[in-house]
Formats: sequence, C-alpha cells, structure tokens
Amino acid sequence: MSELFSEKLSFVLKALSLSRGALASELNVDKSLVGRWARGSVTPSRQNLARLSELIARRINGFNVLDWERPIAGLAVLCGVDPEVVAAIDPVTLPDTLPLPLLDLARQTTALRGRAYEGFFRSTRPFFQRPGEFIHDHMLIRQAPNGLLGFWMINTGVIVEGWILLLQSCGYIISAELSSGTYAFGLFNGVSGARVDRLDGLFLINSSDVTRTPYAGVMLLERIGDLSGDEAADDARLAELGKLPAVAPENSISADLVAHLVRDIGPSQIALGGDWLLNMPTVRSLSRNV
Repeated sequence: MSELFSEKLSFVLKALSLSRGALASELNVDKSLVGRWARGSVTPSRQNLARLSELIARRINGFNVLDWERPIAGLAVLCGVDPEVVAAIDPVTLPDTLPLPLLDLARQTTALRGRAYEGFFRSTRPFFQRPGEFIHDHMLIRQAPNGLLGFWMINTGVIVEGWILLLQSCGYIISAELSSGTYAFGLFNGVSGARVDRLDGLFLINSSDVTRTPYAGVMLLERIGDLSGDEAADDARLAELGKLPAVAPENSISADLVAHLVRDIGPSQIALGGDWLLNMPTVRSLSRNV
C-alpha cells in the first residue's frame, strides 16, 4: 500500500466521527492498542483486522478487509467524503504526529541498520528513590510499519512506549511513560554490526515522587533474546518479563558496572580527574555487537 494503514485508519475514524476510545470499546481491546495502530507502531493482527472491518461495515454498507487496500481518496468515497477535499490534504498530516526534522534520514538509517537492534533487552539503571539500589526493566525493540524502530519497556506495572531514531552512530530515544503520563528521553551510543549485544547511554525521566522530579542517569541495555517473528507471541513474552521483580537483588550488580552507572560529577571532581558533567564517551561505552 502506497499509504500507511495508520493513515487510513486515522482518516476513517475522523470521517465516521469515531474516537479511538469508542473503537477500542466496541472491539473489546485496550485503548493503547488502537493508539499504536493509529500511530503506525504496530498493525492489527489478521483477526483484529477482520473484526475492525466488520465494525466499519456496520457504518459503511459493504465494507470489507480488502477495502483497506484502497488509497485514502478511495476510502473517502466509501465514507461519503468529497474526494476533492481529501486530495488537497497531505495524507502524512492526517495522524496526530509530531513533525520531527530528520525523520526521513532516521528511516533511511533504520532500513540499513534497524534489524541489528531488534530483540529483547534487559536494562540496568540506578534507582533514584533508593540510592545504592538498581532497577531492571525489560524491553522489546521491533521495526514498525512506519519504517522506524519502536520499543516497549515494562516493569511491574510501569509501561514506556516510544521510538529509537537511528542517526549517524547514535540512537535517540523519544518515549512516553503511559502509566503516569510523562515523557522520557535518551541518547545512546549505537553500534554498526549485524546484531547488537549491549547498548548504553544517558536517560532523562521524571521520578515517581509527588513533584515528578526530573533526573538523568546512565542506563545499560543487554540482549536477553531474539524476536520469534510472531508479534503476538513476542508481546506476550514481554508481558511475562514485565512481571519479574524490578529491583535488582542485593549485590547482584558488579562493582565495575556500579562504577559505570553511577558517577561523581561536578566542580569538586575535576581536580580528581573526574567529569564536569554526566557524559558517556565512546571510549568508556559498553555498547557492542554480539
């Protein structure tokens, strides 16, 4: 299809004055799943596409699964929308997306190197509220139909969903913590090989305290498995991993890794050979291929 399914779904919902929440309710699926369809991070399974088409058919007589192959102008005719009006609209602007510069370049880089990043990963990062302790999240990284790397990270009820934009030798993370409604960002050292084993870099998020204190730190991602090719099975595996305890057991983090994740920085450290600001130069990075 020359136009993305996400664009077509967003158009149909607008044409029928049907909200994502209402669609999720009628399909008996989570609203976040419909949101991922509309954003292009995932496409519906064959079963869900059939159910979605049946629901649309209740409002558009004769609509079926094959109609999703139509261009948006063709869908406009089915929805009773003037095709000339649709022709004057850039389909890319139909979804509620942020028009980021360099996005096309990130897609090109992902087409070349994205497969190396796909898989299951476990994070290790400092626990902001409990100094001296560390947290493990579990992450699934997968190329999305929109040509970018999507990821889903979870630990005991906390869910983060977002994108990894590959540019030059770095991975730029833009994401949202869906549990509490905040954004999270990261900048990681990338690799150029066929399969990523480890990634590390800097993250910027909000604490879960009352005032949502912003804080930054170092995070390490380590590969713990590969994708199966079955998206539903991989999603189920991530959900199971997300049930594991988030706080790392006492003394389970090596002294070398603790030193890598937790830094003394600031004016008093310069005289001791330390860092002025928190940083992650490639000479100290643990990012590597398998």
